[in-house]
Amino acid sequence: MRRFIGRDRELNVLGHALQAVHDAVGSAKPGQCILLRGSRRVGKSSLVEEFLRRTGAPHLFFTAAGGTAEEELAELLDAAARSTLPERGLFSEETPAQWNAAFRLLAEVLPDHTASVVVIDEVPYLMNRIDAFEGMLQRAWDRLLSRKPVLLLLVGSDLSMMEALNSYERPFHQRGREMVVGPLNPADIADMLDLSPAAAFDAALVTGGLPLICAEWRAGADVWEFLRDALDNPISALLVSAERSLAAEFPPQAMSREVLRAIGSGERTFTNIARAAGGIAHTTLTRATDVLTGKRVVAAELPLSPKPSKERRYRVADPYLRFWLAFLGPHMAEIERMRGDLTLDRIKEQWTSWRGRAIEPLVRESLARLLPDELLPAAPAIGGYWTRSNDVEIDLVGADRMPVAKRLLFLGSVKWLENSAFDSHDLAALQKHRAAITEEPVPLVAVSRNGVACSGLQAVYGPGELLSAWRGV
Repeated sequence: MRRFIGRDRELNVLGHALQAVHDAVGSAKPGQCILLRGSRRVGKSSLVEEFLRRTGAPHLFFTAAGGTAEEELAELLDAAARSTLPERGLFSEETPAQWNAAFRLLAEVLPDHTASVVVIDEVPYLMNRIDAFEGMLQRAWDRLLSRKPVLLLLVGSDLSMMEALNSYERPFHQRGREMVVGPLNPADIADMLDLSPAAAFDAALVTGGLPLICAEWRAGADVWEFLRDALDNPISALLVSAERSLAAEFPPQAMSREVLRAIGSGERTFTNIARAAGGIAHTTLTRATDVLTGKRVVAAELPLSPKPSKERRYRVADPYLRFWLAFLGPHMAEIERMRGDLTLDRIKEQWTSWRGRAIEPLVRESLARLLPDELLPAAPAIGGYWTRSNDVEIDLVGADRMPVAKRLLFLGSVKWLENSAFDSHDLAALQKHRAAITEEPVPLVAVSRNGVACSGLQAVYGPGELLSAWRGV
């Protein structure tokens, strides 16, 4: 079995929290709560399971499933009866009919002199389906649970709802510390799959760092070997994870799915998205994009420059979902009839241009983690710049703030080609575009997959430097 890779920081955070509970045994309120959120299938539950396995602490792990209040309560009672809590037998003897009573019984079952863990997974389902759930949880925590040496982990995939759980004027405000679980980062992927820096970034764009998909990638295999294997397997996580996530987030008839499909196909402007989504009305599209950005599925970005702009562009935020919407989702029928070879050929034809744009957000995030260094200062804001006609487009803009900068720190270009270096023609284009937005001699930067074949740049970064930014994260 492949060993558990990455998540050292997250495991340490959870371990320190449990140790704090243990150290506080005997005090008035030894309990601690962590609100753990992250996108679907990013490995939150696996992380918690690994934490429980390593600590061996007595625990209850309950996962909500989106049922009625009565169904969820019945599942909670069953999970409690099957838990490793020492007094779990009480849940077999008693059957509380209300959530308040279930929380009271849970508090009775929790040990007094040993640290334990209670996990409630997919909390947003309970927030949606159970009247006054947040209030009941707050009362149970304040009056009962926090008085026991327990680490309460509230886990959820709906990012906006998990943030709302701890927001001001909500019942559970400031009862728990927030913790975000992201996908495996490129350095984790490189270590897990034994890949070179450049290949690790390819893998990050295809898998999105989702552990279930990475687990199917044979160590040392390149992107084409992985895709060939995955497209021959109709139950591959690469094929099915996106549809399951979308089904959980949006019903099939939801207009948000149509809009997401349009954005995933490559459309970035409001007008083009509306056209690709079937010519939907302005108000309907606005409502759909608000839903998508609110759920962090889509990112809405403005050009970063000294002058304000309204040229907003949209992109799918998750790299894996972006890849799936572009190449897999529209062609599931041919994959299901065992013609994944056609899909693979299509990916190969479009790969270079698709990857060139898809890598840009990951490059920006890598630079944000890498800087400052001996060449460039830290950049509080890193984005891109474009005009409506795209006659000026700059991949990298480092500035003191966004979207309207007071000071530009650097401008740069990303050239992510297999066999072509960043050359004098690329530099001339970058210099021309710099002149279009500033007269200042702002430092110029190149990020190139295959090196640089010119002089005149203030800084150059390749896959190795970018990957180093993720080490120790």
